[in-house]
Amino acid sequence: MVTETFTGQKHVMCRACHAHCGLIVDFEDGVPVKTHGDKDNPEFEGYSCIKGRQLANYHSFDTRLLTSYKGMKHGEKQPVHWRDAARDIATRLERIVDEHGPDAVASYVGTFGYNNVNAHAFMLALMDSIGSTSVYDSVTIDQPGKGIARALIGPWLAGAPRVGDWDGLMLIGTNPVVSMNGGLGMNPAKKLHDAKKRGMQLIVIDPRVTDSAKQADIHLQCRPGQDPILLGAIAKVVINEELYDKDFVAGDVEGFEALKKAVQPFDAGPAADRAGVAAEDIVRAARMYGSWKKASISGGTGTNMSGGGNITEYLNLALTSIMGHWLREGDLNRRTGVFTKPAPPIAATPGPMPAWGFGRKLHSRDLEQSISGMPTSALPDEILTPGDKQVKALIVLGGNPMLAWPDQLKTFEAMKKLDLLVCIDPRMSKTAELADYVIAPKLHYEVHGNTAAPEVYGGFGAGWGFENNYAQASLPIMESPEGADLCEEYQFIHALASEMDKTIKVKSWALLAHPDEREEKATPFPPGETPDPIIAWSASLNGCPADIAKLYEDEEVQKGKIVEAQALLVQPKPAGWEGKLSVGNGAMMEELAEYAAKLGEPVEDGDFPFRMIGRRMTEIHNSNWHEDPVQRKRVPHHPAFMNPADMEALGLSEDQPVELESARAFISCVAKADKTVRAGCVSTPHSWGTNPDEKEDPLGAGGNTGRLSYNDRDFDKRTGIPLMSAIPIRVRAKPAEVELEAAE
Repeated sequence: MVTETFTGQKHVMCRACHAHCGLIVDFEDGVPVKTHGDKDNPEFEGYSCIKGRQLANYHSFDTRLLTSYKGMKHGEKQPVHWRDAARDIATRLERIVDEHGPDAVASYVGTFGYNNVNAHAFMLALMDSIGSTSVYDSVTIDQPGKGIARALIGPWLAGAPRVGDWDGLMLIGTNPVVSMNGGLGMNPAKKLHDAKKRGMQLIVIDPRVTDSAKQADIHLQCRPGQDPILLGAIAKVVINEELYDKDFVAGDVEGFEALKKAVQPFDAGPAADRAGVAAEDIVRAARMYGSWKKASISGGTGTNMSGGGNITEYLNLALTSIMGHWLREGDLNRRTGVFTKPAPPIAATPGPMPAWGFGRKLHSRDLEQSISGMPTSALPDEILTPGDKQVKALIVLGGNPMLAWPDQLKTFEAMKKLDLLVCIDPRMSKTAELADYVIAPKLHYEVHGNTAAPEVYGGFGAGWGFENNYAQASLPIMESPEGADLCEEYQFIHALASEMDKTIKVKSWALLAHPDEREEKATPFPPGETPDPIIAWSASLNGCPADIAKLYEDEEVQKGKIVEAQALLVQPKPAGWEGKLSVGNGAMMEELAEYAAKLGEPVEDGDFPFRMIGRRMTEIHNSNWHEDPVQRKRVPHHPAFMNPADMEALGLSEDQPVELESARAFISCVAKADKTVRAGCVSTPHSWGTNPDEKEDPLGAGGNTGRLSYNDRDFDKRTGIPLMSAIPIRVRAKPAEVELEAAE
C-alpha cells in the first residue's frame, strides 16, 4: 500500500476485463499518475489496452459511489452504511422466503462479477444457504453454446495443443485481437503476429473485416447467422475427401457416420448462396483446414448471439475431434495449474455428459437449466409471471441487466415489478437507478486480486486462459478515499448471510474438473466476523496446487511470474477405457438438418433489410465508465458502423444521427462509414443506452441494442438465448435536434 509521500512504481493486475494483464502504476507523492504495461511480465510482455491504462482514473471519478444508497426505486436516494443495508436486506429476504419460498430470491452475476471468482464463489454459497435454485449469470446470454457443445462431445482430458504449435486457426464470429476473448490466449495481437511469422495459417468467418480478419489467409465475409451452414459445407469436404485423422476417429470417436450423413446436403454451391460467399472459397477453406495437423477453432459472441450457437460450437468441436487436434499420448502438457487443479493428463475422454434435462423447469417457453446455467433471457418472465417460484427479489453482482440483457423493454418492466432489487456496483448504473439498494464496493487498486479467473477460463478450450503456469497475485496499492464507506463484494455477501443467521459453504473454483472433491472441500463460514481477503481467496481456490497465502507474499508473483512446475507427459488411455468423443449427437444432428432445409431458399429481407451485428471496440468499454474523457474522446457517440455504399444508398452522411428499427423497437445512434462492414449489416456496440423511460440521445448514451430484441422469439430452446446479433432492422435518418459535438 502506498503512502501519501510514495513516489515510485507498483505492480498490479488489470481488472478491466477477464484477461488480467500485468500493469505498472507510477505514483508521485502517493498519487497514481500513469498506468502502463509491464515489459518484463513473462505472459503479457508489456501489453495493455487503453481501458486498463485508465483504471486509476476510475477511482477518482465523480460518478464513483463512495457510499451505498437506498430508495432509488421510489425516487428517495439516501446514503446508507453497507452493514445497515445488509441488515435491512436480510430482513426483507427472510420475509420473501417465508411468504414465497427460497426460489423467489434470484441472483445474477454479470461479467465483472464472473471475473471476480472470489465474490462469485461467495454469491453461489449464499444462494445455496438460502436454498434457491434461481441462480443466473451472463454465460447464457454470451456464449452458452460452448458449455453445451463440450458436454455433448465430451471433454478431452489431456487438453489441446498450445498456440505456438498450431499449423492453423479458424475464428468464427470472434475478434480476439480486440476482445481478448479466446482463440489466441493472452496478448493476442503479438501471438497472432508471431504465429503468422512462423507460418501458421488463419481462416476467419465473419461479416466484418475485423482486426483478426485483416491477417487471414482466407476470410469468408458471410451474412450473419449462417455459420452452421458454412461449417456444414466445410465438414462435408473434410469428410468426403478423407482429410480427417482416420486412426484417431477409429479409436476415440463415436457418431462419425451420423455426422457424415448429416453434412451431405451441404454442397458448397447452395451453402455459398445462402451465406453470401464464393463456393470456391468454402472448398479452399475446407482443404486448408483439412491440411492442418495441429490446430484450433474458436467461436465467439458473434456466432453465439446470432442464432445457432449450439450447433456452431458443436461442429467446431466435432471438426476438432475428427481431425484429432488434441494432445496425444507422449505430448507435453505444460499447463499443470497454479490456481486451478486440472484434469489428469490422459489421452482420453470420459465421453459425453448430459447438457440439459436436469435442474428445474421455468415458467416460460418450456425452458430449463442447462449445463451452461439458468436461461438468463427468461428471468424477466420469471419475475413477471405470477405463481409458484415467481421471482420477487434479485441480487445483482457485477452486472447491469438494463443494458446487458436482451429485450430491454420487458427487462424494464421486470425490474420495476420486483419487491426487492439489490445491486453491488461502483457506479449508479441504469439498473441501480431502479434498485432498492446499491452497495458500493472497493475498486481495482484497493483490493487483493489474482489471475485465477483466466486460468479457470482455460477450460473453455484451446486459446483460452494461460498456456503456462503463470500467476499474478496483486496486493492493494491504494487506500480507499478518505471518508468513504466501502467493502469488498464478498464481505457484503458474508455480512448478508450473517444477518440471516446462515452458514455459507464456499465451493472452490479450483476444483471444477473434480466435482466430488469440490463438494468435499467446500469451506464453511458461519455467521459472525467476515474472513480477511487471504482466507476468503484460499476458500474460493481451495485444493489448488499453490499455497494462496504464500503466493501473495512472493514479490515476484506480485509482479507476474511463471511458476515453476514440471511439465507432464500425456499418459496413454488406460486399458478397458470406454469413453469416446461423440460427434453425432441426435439433437445436434436435428439442428443441423434444420439448417440444411434452408439451403436453396433465399435469405428473406422483408421490411427489415439490414442486420444489426454486435461489436467490441478497443477504445472504450461496451457497458461502463463511458464518462472517462480519454476513452470518450476517441468514441464520443454511440456508433452505428455501416458500409459506405449502404450509407450512400440511404442518403446518410458521416456522423449523422440515425434510427435502427427492428420489429420490437427502435434505437438512436450515429452513422459512421466503415468499409470493413459487409453491405447490409450495421455494426453497433452493445450495452450502451438509457432506460426506456428516458429520452434517447444519439449524441450522448445512444441506444441500447437489447431494445431491438424479443426474449421470446427466435430463441434457443436449450439455453433461451434469443437473437442478440444478426437482428433484422431497417435504418433511417433521425432528425437532428442539436449539432454534433463531443459528448461531455
